[in-house]
Amino acid sequence: MSKKTLKVTLVRSPIGTRESHRATVLGLGLKKINQIRELEDTPAVRGMINKVSYLVRVE
Repeated sequence: MSKKTLKVTLVRSPIGTRESHRATVLGLGLKKINQIRELEDTPAVRGMINKVSYLVRVE
C-alpha cells in the first residue's frame, strides 16, 4: 500500500511574515527558497500548507 505524498516548494521568503507562519514553514521542513520537500498527505500537513499557501507551491 503506497502512501500519498505532496511535493511542497518554498517560493517566497517568510521574512516579514507573522511568527506563527515562519514556524509553520519550518514545521514543514522548508528552510531555503526553492527547497522541495515530499510530505505525507495528512489533514495536519494540509492545514499547515493552507495556512502558508501564499509562501509555498504544492504539486
